[in-house]
Amino acid sequence: MSEEPRKIAFICSKGTLDMAYPALIMGWAALGNGLDVTLFFTFWGMDLINTHRVDRLELAPVANTSMKMSMMGVKTGNLGIPNIMGVLPGMTAFATKLMRDKISDLDVPPVREFMQMLADAGAKMYACKMSVDMMDLKKEDFIDGVQDIVTAAEFIDMTDGAQIIFI
Repeated sequence: MSEEPRKIAFICSKGTLDMAYPALIMGWAALGNGLDVTLFFTFWGMDLINTHRVDRLELAPVANTSMKMSMMGVKTGNLGIPNIMGVLPGMTAFATKLMRDKISDLDVPPVREFMQMLADAGAKMYACKMSVDMMDLKKEDFIDGVQDIVTAAEFIDMTDGAQIIFI
């Protein structure tokens, strides 16, 4: 009696730098534990696979109540960044650079490289047809490793029995 491998699927709906890494890290861990991994990119999550956006993902400090001053290099414990500071010119670029530097210091690869690692290790990646149509994209706009453009119904069928994580 053969047992099917466990399956996990990530729905990536956000296109910011801080929302890219949860699915990538958990997907990598799942592959390492022998799980079948699928990533489905929809709405703003399309930026993670768009060749023109993947290297330009940002971290916006506005309305990010979880962003701590310590992440910005200010040693004040767990104080959040006041939203008014986030609207200042250059704050998004500043926050993005700091996060990229911290990620690099941890030897975590950039998003494009991480995606390629996942694809090379066997993760399956799909773009949402409705989002592709809505954003006037085509398969040629996507990084290597994106296998196809599928409908939500096709994604549901192909991930039958999988644990689904929405990010």
